[in-house]
Amino acid sequence: MELSKRIRGLTGGGSDGWDVFYRARAMKVAGEPVVELTIGEHDIRTAPAILDAMQAAARGGHTGYAIVPGVTELRQAVAARVQARTGVPTSMDNVLITPGGQAGLFAAHHAACDEGDRALFIDPYYATYPGTIRGVGAVPVPVEARPRDGFQPQAAAIDAVAEDASCLMINTPNNPTGVVYTRETLEGVAEICQRRDLWLISDEVYDTQVWEGDHVSPRALPGMADRTLVVGSMSKSHAMTGSRVGWVIGPEEAIAHLITLATHTTYGVPGYIQDAAVFALGQGEALEEEVAAPFRRRRDAARALIARQNVAKLVPSGGAMYLMLDMRATGLSGEEFANRLLDEERIAVMPGESFGQAAAGHIRVAMTVADAEFEAALGRVLGFAARLVG
Repeated sequence: MELSKRIRGLTGGGSDGWDVFYRARAMKVAGEPVVELTIGEHDIRTAPAILDAMQAAARGGHTGYAIVPGVTELRQAVAARVQARTGVPTSMDNVLITPGGQAGLFAAHHAACDEGDRALFIDPYYATYPGTIRGVGAVPVPVEARPRDGFQPQAAAIDAVAEDASCLMINTPNNPTGVVYTRETLEGVAEICQRRDLWLISDEVYDTQVWEGDHVSPRALPGMADRTLVVGSMSKSHAMTGSRVGWVIGPEEAIAHLITLATHTTYGVPGYIQDAAVFALGQGEALEEEVAAPFRRRRDAARALIARQNVAKLVPSGGAMYLMLDMRATGLSGEEFANRLLDEERIAVMPGESFGQAAAGHIRVAMTVADAEFEAALGRVLGFAARLVG
């Protein structure tokens, strides 16, 4: 029996971008002392009080089928949070709760794309983006955000490929670069979306991790609320990666249809996990700041270390839990550098090429180990680069 072309073609016939990560994990299983600076997984765990709330909800009986759109209390809490942060009127009817942000991205593209539609996304990109687009039967079209522009997407580059496209996906604060898109950048994006009649899918899962500048949700820009689908998540903001609580914010009609999609796919999120999410959101910004604080510290420490050498160049790190380092001075590709770093130093980072071609020659460093271990590991990365240059 032959599998479907769609399922066989999710990665476009090539690597899924995670080769170095898989190799590092295999080395750790074999007992190698590898320092992992790869995926966006907090080194702290979900707060015990959130787990207590989860357990209380489960023991209290909220273990059956939960209502598919999400429990009322959580949809209301998410709506209130979004309205307070953006100023855009938002009700529970604008909210669908999803099993994590990834499911939200998949659902949003189902809402925006028909079979064969061209779906734009910014390169560099989170590694699942092209496969998510292929998974809904659309055609992924990357739009390069160039290093010389500080990885800020340029309106002209988007406009050049926007004809006959159905949607554009952006991500700010950005994974993998750590760049926060400026208001000017987003206004340019908004103008194109309105003129070209595009849906905008805005991945905002890092909205609580902003170190410089301000996070602007494009849904708050004039004329954008009715054509923007915002994807959010508890994973990064509340260290709840394994709980799989995300959402899509959008126009009521779009959310109504996405609820129908959820009925036929995920059938919702477990009720006791949603109750824990309600509790977590109820802790307000204090908990979000506590979760974000280690990454701010490590980013500041990294900037000081990087300033002492002249081989690796730091991409403007305005937000998120990652650093993007330009390693082109070593003469190696990002993939070559990452593989040699793993073999020779037992440190695992992600090659820029895992996130598209715009970041070729770069590496992404996740700031996801304890402060002292992170500073020591980054020092070794920089020392390794210096030795390559000689």
